[in-house]
Amino acid sequence: MSSKNTQQEKKFEPPTVEAFDCKQIDLFQSFLCNHEEQRGKLSNAFPLWDCLPRYSMSRRAAQKMLKAGTFPKLLNIACQYLGRKIKIEIQPARLNDNGVVTEYYPGTSEELVEDALRKIATLQNHGYYDESRPRHGVSFTIYQLRKELKKQGHTRSYQEVVLSLKILARSSIEISSEDKKNKIYDVCTYFSRLSTVSRAGLEEDPEAKWYVEFHPLITKAISAIDYRQFNYELMMSHKTQLARWLHKYLVAKFINASVGQKFEMRFSTIKRDSGLLEGYGRNRAGMEAVRNAFNELANNGILQPILEKEGKDEKVTPFMENKIIGSKCEVEDIVYTVFPSAQFSSESKRANANVNRLKEKSSADR
Repeated sequence: MSSKNTQQEKKFEPPTVEAFDCKQIDLFQSFLCNHEEQRGKLSNAFPLWDCLPRYSMSRRAAQKMLKAGTFPKLLNIACQYLGRKIKIEIQPARLNDNGVVTEYYPGTSEELVEDALRKIATLQNHGYYDESRPRHGVSFTIYQLRKELKKQGHTRSYQEVVLSLKILARSSIEISSEDKKNKIYDVCTYFSRLSTVSRAGLEEDPEAKWYVEFHPLITKAISAIDYRQFNYELMMSHKTQLARWLHKYLVAKFINASVGQKFEMRFSTIKRDSGLLEGYGRNRAGMEAVRNAFNELANNGILQPILEKEGKDEKVTPFMENKIIGSKCEVEDIVYTVFPSAQFSSESKRANANVNRLKEKSSADR
C-alpha cells in the first residue's frame, strides 16, 4: 500500500447526514421524561466506561510530581467491574507548549469536558453514529461547549477547553481483563478522533465546527443499548470529583433503587475503583473525603438522610457505617450503607423503563 493511500485513509471524513439521523442515534437521544425542561437535565451514563478510574490524576498532583521528578511515565491502576478484575494503563498526552514538550494526564477538567460533550451528543443534529465504521461522535463549536460548561457551573476559557480536547485526543488508555468468560482488551485514546473545520483558521474561531469521536467502548455501548439515562445536571452540580464519581457509580450499580432499600459499598472498593483517594497519605484522610462526598450527595438530593441515635443523642447522617477493625486496633475498612432519596429512586425506575422501551423499539425495528 502506498503512503499516499495511507494518508487518504487517515484523512478525516465528516459524518454523513444519515449518521445524524439513524436508528442508534435516535434511540440514544430518546429519554423517558414528562416535559422538555426535564429532558434538558438528562444525559446517558455508560456503566463500564463510567466506573473505570479514568481521571484519577489531578493537574495539581501532576505538577508537584513534575517538579519533584517523580512524574510517572505510565499510570497503572487495578480495579473491578461486576466482579471482574480489570487493569488499566494510562499513557499521558505529550503536547508542545511554546516549544516545550509537556505531558498531561487526563484529570478533572477533561472529565467535565467529556461529560459536557456527551450531553451535547444527545441533542438533535449534534450526535451521530456511523454504522459503516462504526463510530459515535458529536459535532459542536467551542463556544457551544464553553456555554454548556458555564451553564453547569464549570467555566473554562477557550484555551483551557482546547487544551482539554487535545489531552483527551492524545492520552491513551489500555483496558484489559483476564476473566475467562468475558475477556477484555482495548487500547485507544480517550477520544478516538478530534478534528475541526474552520474557514477563518483554527485560532479562536468561535464558528469553527469541531468533531469528536468517543472511545470505542462508548460506541459499542450505543450499539448494544448499554447505557442509562440519569440526572446529568444534578451530577454536574456536585462540587467534588469524588461526589460526581459516586453519583455515576450509584447510577450504574444501584439500578433497582427503591425508597427504603439499602445499598452497601466499602471504603476499599471506592478507593480501588475511583482512583481518587491515592493522593491521601493516610486512610483516615481518605475516609473523611468519602464522608464529605456522601454528605454532598445527601445535600443535593441523591441520598436519603438517616436519623441515628447514640444514647440520648440523635444525629442526621447520609450513611450508616460499619467499621472493620484490624489486629492493631486500627480501622482497616468501612462498610457504608446508604439509602436512595425519593428523587433518585424515581429517576432509577424511569431509567429502567427507558432501557426496556429502547430495547423493545430496537427489536421491533429489525
